[in-house]
Amino acid sequence: MVRVESVAPDTLGAELGLTPGTELISIDGRPLHDFLDWEFLTAEDAFTLLVTLPGGEAVEFDIERPEGLPLGVGLEPPRIRRCGNRCDFCFVDGLPGTLRETLYVRDDDYRLSFRHGNFATLTNLKPFDVERILEYRLSPLYVSVHTTDPIIRRRLLRNPRAPDVVEQLGMFASGGISFHTQIVLQPGLNDGAVLERSLKDLWELGSAVLSVSVVPVGLTEFSKHALVREPTRDECRGVIDMLHRWSERAVHERGARWVVGSDELYMVAEMDLPSAEWYGDFEQLENGVGSVRYLERQIVAAADRLPTLSGQRIAVVTGMAMARLMPRIVVALEEHTSAIFDILPTENRVFGRRVTTAGLLPGQDIRQRLTDQNGYRLALIPAESLNDNDIFIDDFSFNELCHSMSFPIHASYDFVDVLTTLT
Repeated sequence: MVRVESVAPDTLGAELGLTPGTELISIDGRPLHDFLDWEFLTAEDAFTLLVTLPGGEAVEFDIERPEGLPLGVGLEPPRIRRCGNRCDFCFVDGLPGTLRETLYVRDDDYRLSFRHGNFATLTNLKPFDVERILEYRLSPLYVSVHTTDPIIRRRLLRNPRAPDVVEQLGMFASGGISFHTQIVLQPGLNDGAVLERSLKDLWELGSAVLSVSVVPVGLTEFSKHALVREPTRDECRGVIDMLHRWSERAVHERGARWVVGSDELYMVAEMDLPSAEWYGDFEQLENGVGSVRYLERQIVAAADRLPTLSGQRIAVVTGMAMARLMPRIVVALEEHTSAIFDILPTENRVFGRRVTTAGLLPGQDIRQRLTDQNGYRLALIPAESLNDNDIFIDDFSFNELCHSMSFPIHASYDFVDVLTTLT
């Protein structure tokens, strides 16, 4: 069921008299299942829309869209496609039992892969889904491959019905669909010769596979440690050697790196990160690939827009992982602003010390880290730690955090977004 959640004024939706609660039934006789149907089918200049108004009245509109007039219709959130896998390293299984209910939903939704870049395994697709992906050209998709060996992949996903991912990607590729892919490294299962085979299989799919990222498995204190472990330094170094060999081949034959390791992979390996050029257009930035180099590049690009903040102190709250890399980033900030940036590494008490990423920092831990800190012009916290409603993962709100501090708090993605607004 597709229902209207909001209608913007001075739009086509408002002219039609659509209101929140209106059920959108069909367009040109085609049933509407979700936001994909709505967006693609309303892209035409003229169409017939059947709706049911909140009072129960069915109305059909013959629409000719005036040029430049937006529909202005916001839809209720779709029902999320649930995951049918039971991976040993599943993030949801690594959650403590005290968080908000929505965090325990296992999603594996190709629609969100297309819309937001969420990684999906594509193991729960029905024929109807396959047809829509091809018809609507949902490309690129972000796919969790993990391994191309069908038997090992079913074991890794704990899903005996998982399809052969190479055949699946090949079928979509023949229909013009491209992919960004990821391999979450589970040592002893999909590394070594298995990883080599996965890279070879993905390479042979040709230009449809736009990129491959390799990310070491991340565990919390609540994960299934008897079944999965994190890779060692030497294991990560071996993987990086393999990735560099493949990336050099990719540069020589296709002009791009193609396969990249996450920042965490290099940190565990205790190796220097590659240069910014290594990451191309930072296609997998949200997956922790190239985050540090991206920040450095953003700062350099905004150098002439950064204010002079001579001697002012700014607190930078971050996770334990980024704390090791942050000094090289703030050096450039201090050079361009003359401010003093104090890095405040913050431990995660909800997930335990194993979880070191800044994006999972709980609000209460950030508040505790900032409590009794004095003399700051402001504090910057990772914007990734907040959801769309400005709530941290522990249900603590950004508003509560701000009101509990004696200096301003700003959520920042790249420093520049906040610092360039200061005077």
